[in-house]
Amino acid sequence: MKYIVYTLTLFTLNIYSQINSTPNSTLTLDTYLVYVKQFHPLVKQANLKVNQSQSGIIAARGGFDPKIEIDFEKKLFKTAEYYSILNSTFIIPTWYGIEVKAGFDQMDGVYLNPENTTPIKGLTSLGISIPIGQGLFINPRMADLKKAKLYYSLSQAEKDLEVADVLHKASLAYIDWFKNHNEYKLYVTFLDNAKKRFNGVVGLIKLGDKPAIDSVESKITLKSRKLNLEQSRLKLVKSELELSNYLWINNIPLELQENIMPEEDLDKNIFNVLKTNDLTLSNIDFNNHPKLKALQNKVEILEVEKKQKGDLLKPQIDLNYNYLSDNINMPEFNNLNYKYGLTFSYPLFLRKERGNYKISKFKLQDAELDLKLENLTLKNKIEYQLEEINSLQNQIVLTNDLVKDFNVLLTSEERLFFYGESSLFLINTRENNSLSSSLMLLDIQTKYCNANAIMLKLLANTN
Repeated sequence: MKYIVYTLTLFTLNIYSQINSTPNSTLTLDTYLVYVKQFHPLVKQANLKVNQSQSGIIAARGGFDPKIEIDFEKKLFKTAEYYSILNSTFIIPTWYGIEVKAGFDQMDGVYLNPENTTPIKGLTSLGISIPIGQGLFINPRMADLKKAKLYYSLSQAEKDLEVADVLHKASLAYIDWFKNHNEYKLYVTFLDNAKKRFNGVVGLIKLGDKPAIDSVESKITLKSRKLNLEQSRLKLVKSELELSNYLWINNIPLELQENIMPEEDLDKNIFNVLKTNDLTLSNIDFNNHPKLKALQNKVEILEVEKKQKGDLLKPQIDLNYNYLSDNINMPEFNNLNYKYGLTFSYPLFLRKERGNYKISKFKLQDAELDLKLENLTLKNKIEYQLEEINSLQNQIVLTNDLVKDFNVLLTSEERLFFYGESSLFLINTRENNSLSSSLMLLDIQTKYCNANAIMLKLLANTN
């Protein structure tokens, strides 16, 4: 516990002040979500996925790294040098499939193929390789880099969705804790009232103002309230443990202490904390919504793959040209010293290429339909959620008035009872109505808070 308190002090004095051992500390939803966003393992895992995709961009850029190739072979047998072959090449890949090459070859030997013979000092070359069919406008290294960048953007969008999901579940756990805590307080209040009423009835019975049977009825009410309180206490313990699942710091789980309380007016503050206030369908930026961005990135990735598959329908034609010189310093250009070549390859039926291209087209169409459907579905869900939040706000106002009215009736009935103008049955009826309306109000407040938490998930706003 000392380590935890010390760590909390290091990281944030504000958070520590709400979690320490002072009596009746309040853990606000805002502070609680700061904990979750910064320290929860699932949030950290989501950030790791972004880092992995960023490393994928570095790996894809490696396809454009210059490289050196050296091949050296030498054979000696019975004092005869059969051959000594040195081939070295420096290659610079470029974006559009073109490769710039510089080379140095030195070959000698008794049994060397004459066409491989080079000057004694070696043969230098400077050339270029151009794909004029496949690979000019789209090639594997170009496609890999484009997809790596799209995967990075996709991972950021998915991270926002995962973090939003964690914050949503964490908010629901806090709201459940808030509900059970207030329900427990409510039953404590009604239990105290039942005790006072029982003692009052017993006193009136002793004075002869009330029949003895009233003590039995008031005792039944007292025992019922005790049972309600015990059931509520069990629910509160469960919600506290579920809330503790989201309390972490530096990979250390925290345990919610008994003296920590939820904020009292959660239903009045939650829309500010979750940034769901003043929302309308028109002021929501759907273009930057993580879910839609993720689907859009998937569409763009499939577009790159479709282009790559379409490029394979072209013939493979590679044109090579190399300027040759027997001087390593590369003297003046002589157009008589060169080597060039042309390679051509083309499948006659293209069944594999045409099949793969059609598959990529169908995948792209499927992803585009997913994007359109999700766009519509998301708008409809948000529109309904806005309507539900507004409706629950109105229900809270109406139910709050009902609670006040039932409490007035209960107070009046108790006053009449002790004046001998009412019965214990009517008091219990009034009290049950008051309790039911109070629980109804708490239930609607909880639904309102849950609706805001759902809106947080729908908007995926993690800022």
